[in-house]
Amino acid sequence: MTIKEITLRVIDALHAAEIPHELVGSFSSNYYGIPRSTEDADFVLQLPGSSIEGLLEKLGSDFVAVAQMTFDTNTGTLRQELRFKDTEFKVELFRLSNDAHDQERWRRRKAITFAGRQTLLPTAEDVIVWKLRWARSKDRDDVRGVIGVQQDALDWRYIEGWCERHGTRALLEEIRRTVPRV
Repeated sequence: MTIKEITLRVIDALHAAEIPHELVGSFSSNYYGIPRSTEDADFVLQLPGSSIEGLLEKLGSDFVAVAQMTFDTNTGTLRQELRFKDTEFKVELFRLSNDAHDQERWRRRKAITFAGRQTLLPTAEDVIVWKLRWARSKDRDDVRGVIGVQQDALDWRYIEGWCERHGTRALLEEIRRTVPRV
């Protein structure tokens, strides 16, 4: 099974379990920017309780939850990792946090069609803001790709405002200087 097919199974299961979600991470930056390969699919979930049992039931026995939930310092929330049988591909499920930007990103998410399935993504601006908070090398490349593709369609005042709040404005400007204008 391909990474795309695994991700679609998770989207289908989230819909079947009626769990509000958004597809984030490299899938969202690939949508707005320059696609790259990935080793995982990241979702933010709004769960009514603390359990993902309903989702696991819908996914079936091909998916295994890593026993221990972890606290993620970048997102300030809990993360549950799932593995698809006989692969290294992982699905990371982040709980929607109370962080101001996480809440705003959730409110602004938009419906798209991904490989024939309806799902929700953060906006291009929110992908940039969030990736700058992680600031790993691949995240910087993703930001550069989204800026390069989206350029003048972006709401720069929104991006700059959040970057000021998060202390990532200098990094944003450093990356912007390296993106060629088309």
